[in-house]
This record gives sequence, structure tokens and C-alpha cells, in this order.
Amino acid sequence: MQNAEIADCFDEMADLLEISGESPFRIKAYRNGSQVIRDLPESVSQLIGDGKDLTKIDGIGSTLAEKSKVLIESGHLPALEELRKKIPTTLRTLLRVPGLGAKKVAVLHRELGVKDLAELKVACDSNLVKDLKGFGAKTQQAILDGMAIAVAAGQRLRRDQADQLVDQLRNHMLANSDVDRIEFAGSYRRGKETIGDIDILVTSQKPEAVMRHFCSFPATQEIVAQGETKSSIRVQKSFQVDLRVVEADSWGAALQYFTGSKEHNVTLRGLAKKQGLKVNEYGVFRVDESDEKSRPEISPIASNKSDKAKSSKSKSPTSNSATSANSISGAEEQSVYHALGIPYILPEFRENRFEWLEDYEARASSIIQLSDIRGDLHMHTTATDGVNSIEEMKAAAIARGLCYIAITDHSKRVSMARGLDSERVLAQWREIDVINDASDTTAFLILKSIECDILENGEMDLPDEVLAQADWVMASIHYGQKQSRDQITNRILGAIAHPSVSAISHPTGRLLGRREAYQVDMDAVIQAAAEHKKLLEINASPMRLDLSDVHCMAAIAAGVQLVISTDAHSTGELDAMQYGIQVARRAGVRTEQVFNALTLEQVKSGLKRPR
Repeated sequence: MQNAEIADCFDEMADLLEISGESPFRIKAYRNGSQVIRDLPESVSQLIGDGKDLTKIDGIGSTLAEKSKVLIESGHLPALEELRKKIPTTLRTLLRVPGLGAKKVAVLHRELGVKDLAELKVACDSNLVKDLKGFGAKTQQAILDGMAIAVAAGQRLRRDQADQLVDQLRNHMLANSDVDRIEFAGSYRRGKETIGDIDILVTSQKPEAVMRHFCSFPATQEIVAQGETKSSIRVQKSFQVDLRVVEADSWGAALQYFTGSKEHNVTLRGLAKKQGLKVNEYGVFRVDESDEKSRPEISPIASNKSDKAKSSKSKSPTSNSATSANSISGAEEQSVYHALGIPYILPEFRENRFEWLEDYEARASSIIQLSDIRGDLHMHTTATDGVNSIEEMKAAAIARGLCYIAITDHSKRVSMARGLDSERVLAQWREIDVINDASDTTAFLILKSIECDILENGEMDLPDEVLAQADWVMASIHYGQKQSRDQITNRILGAIAHPSVSAISHPTGRLLGRREAYQVDMDAVIQAAAEHKKLLEINASPMRLDLSDVHCMAAIAAGVQLVISTDAHSTGELDAMQYGIQVARRAGVRTEQVFNALTLEQVKSGLKRPR
């Protein structure tokens, strides 16, 4: 059982316990433990198999350690199964309705038998909800008004979609001369693979004018709240955007606070407390007794958008914060970290994973950047399902400063893409030879390559004697994705062991928002890649981003080298490399751990293997 599966079970336990009205401390223990396990580079299954004590890992207590062992040994968790029997999992969807917390969900289920959103709507339409204790007619109407939001609340934007929206919002806001400074915070700034909402921070001498301008954004579907220093709108099917105007003296502190993550900020506040300091969205302060008694505690970043909106009409008490005599810093983000005696932490690292380790500065100084990439080793042309020719892909790559590319059109199994059989792929390689011969290959080289399918029976889609003539072979699964975990894992392991295979492309097969990853033992795949010195791909297509950041962490911990490639089907899609870089940075991947950060001469040398 993989770490993500264990974490999913604990997340579900926390959800069901919250609906049951269990102790907040018990719920928090499951949520914290879930995050620790999900982000753990080592396999929990392997740790337990080696007899390691999980309680030695911060955030995992004896209860979670024991339940992890039960999950791994039996494949199920009796405590979770008992909760599922008592509480339909569809009840969790009710928590998406603004203002409808776990306690009210429990009442609706207990008193009216409501189990999902459809039944909740029927109960409201029948005027049954308003008569419940603690509800009333206004609450019933609010629930009805929020139903559409609840249905769409699960929507998240891919990175490319979020980028488009951010560009539109940035251009709109900068068109207002009252905006002095602007930045986008939250999970977007941390580079997460999908975005649930967008937080904007600005400074301005005329906040009310800025708020009016923000709410006039052309794509606005609903103005949720419009206040003096905070407003919220919904765009694109209930996707929420929040704007906050902050004082210039608090800019850095606010940017740090609203970038998150919540877990990172909790740790940061703990470090401050040990030094007699306090960190919040207004700055870093020295703490004394009178300050502690008079100043309300600033809660962690709110994840519930309706909670964020509650204070939208109240003005931020900035006059009592950054300008306080106890203030140490806050105007710039770097100063917040430096005031605590720690280095500035890159936004991508702020997930409470490895940013607190002693080697952080070394990691940060060698972290992969887009400018480090010298080549792109996964792309398609008009020979299969691409829209540009080899020459056009070459020209586009050169324009982006690359020194080499691999043309990896599909093999014949991908018939819908007119995949290449042996005859066609050999003809394409001869064409590549002609192009290379007519060029200066000391400056740019096209590798003779293929994205070869791993067939359902585990064999490669092209004969060994053909694959042996390639410079670069990416093996992938496009069919038989519903096979068992063992079958899919064995198919990939067989490809890794194949002498002509260079790398495994999009190893889990997921499509963000459209298709879950197929069942595969990634621990075994990573171990095999390390043993055979084969590469695993970070597929930079924003629809894939596969490997994930967590799998990348596990891969580099095992000594596996990565390749970041675009899987471009057009010249424009070569720009997707930035998204793969974001994944790698979140995983702490260093430049030397990425194969296509090598120079052209280094790549040529690395490709010289016996045929």
C-alpha cells in the first residue's frame, strides 16, 4: 500500500469523525498524520517491513502508527469501515455548502436522514430544514442559495488555466493607477499542480477605489463580498478570487502569511514563540504581557472561503500592527524570515516538508530553474498526433534556447494517433539523419527516438532490433490501464529492465481533473529505476504533471535521475516546460538530478551505450 493510499484513509477518518462530533484533537491528529505520511519520501510499507518505529517520525503517534500497520498488513482499516457504516461518505459533500459546518451536517443527517446534496435540496424545498433547532428560514434559504456553489466547489484549475486567469486579473488590476503593488499568493504562488482559489494582495492609498475596480472585473459572475480592505468575487463556475489591500509596512508579512501553507506558517509561528516573538499577517513583533492580553491571536490561513468573507467589510487593524513600537519587521517578505534568524524560504518549499532542514540553503541554491534546461526529450510531430513537422519543432526549440530535442512519436499500438510501425519509424530516423547532417550538430542535435507503448502482455510495441537503433526510447502505458496493480507494475518493471529503454514517461498515467492514476506500485518502479539506472519523467503537460512532487521526492531520495519534458504536440506546447519545473522545485530537485539539464556534449556521451 502506497503512502498516498494510507493518507487518504486517514483523511477520510478525519472527515467522518468531524461529522460525528468527535474531539477536535483527535480529528487534528488524523489530519496532521495524513499530511506527514503523504509527504514522506520513504515508503511507510517499507519502513514497517524493516521493523522501523513510525512514532519516531514527527506527527505520527502510536494510534496512527498502529493503524498504518493494520492497513499495510490487511489492506483495510476496521475503524474506518465502522465509521463508513455509520456515516454515508456522501455527507462530506454537504460541507461544501457555505456556512454548513460538520455539526449542522450531523443534525441534518440525524433529524431528516439527509445523505447528500440532492436530498438536502429536497429537504429545503419542502421547508423541513427551517424548523430544525439552530437553523431557521434564513439558514434554509442560505443553504438553497449555496447549493450551486457546493456542486461546483470541487472544481480546481490546472496550472495553465490558473495562469490565464491570473494574467487577466493582473492586467485588469494594473489598469487602475491606484494599485501601487500587487502579488498573487496562496497555493498559486507555491506552485501547486491545481489551484482551488486565488488570493491577491495589493497596496494602495485608495483601497475603496481599488475594491470597486476589482469587483468590475469583466469575468465576474458574482460579488460575494465587497468591503473596505477585502473583497471576494466568483468567476468561471464559482471559482473564487479574494483581494486584500494591505498597508505598505505590512506588505512582506501579509505576503508570507497568505502564501502559506497553513502548516508552514504554524511551524513558523512556533519558531517565533520560542524567541519571544510573534508572527502574523501584519509583521513580526516582540511579545510582552500587555501585548498578549490586548492582541487577538491570528488564526492560521482560512481554508473555508465563506469564513474568509465574514470579515470582508471590516478594516484591517494595520494601524495597531506594523506601526507598533514592538514591531521588528514586516515591510518585505525576506525580513520576516531574517527576523527569526532563518534564511528566506522559497514559496515552492513552504509545505512543511524539508524547508526547516539544515541543508535548506544548499538545496535552494542548486534548485532546478527553467534556464537550466538544455533540451526537451518528449514531443510529437505530424507523423502521428502532432501538428508541426520535425523542422518546425526544431526551429521552435532553438528559439527557446535549447540545444537538443528528441522526436518521440507514438508507436503503432496507439492507432488513434496513427502510431509508427517499424518501417515508418526507421524512415523517420533516416529523415532525422538528413536534417542533422545538414546542420551544425555541435550546436543542436535531434535524437532519433520513439515513445514506445508497453503492451498489455508486457512486451514492447516494437521489435528489439528496431529499438536498439534509437538514441532515446521512452516507454509508456496508454492501454490496459484498468489492469490490476500487479499487472501494470510488472509491465513497467519489464520496460525498465529492457536494455533499449531510456526512461518511463508519465509513470502513473493520471490526467488531472479527468482520470485518476492507474494502480501501480511506485515504490517498486522507483527501486527498479534506481537499480537499472533508468530515468523517470516529470511530464510537464499541465494535464499530467506526472510524476507528482511527492513521487519526485521519493525518486531523488532513491538516487533516480529525472527527465523533465513537455510531451508537446505543437510548437506552442514547448512552453509547458515551466510547469514541470514547478513540480521539480516543489520536490527540491537539484539541477544535477535532471538529465536534460546536461550539455549537448554530456548527452551525446551519455547516449553512447552498447548496441
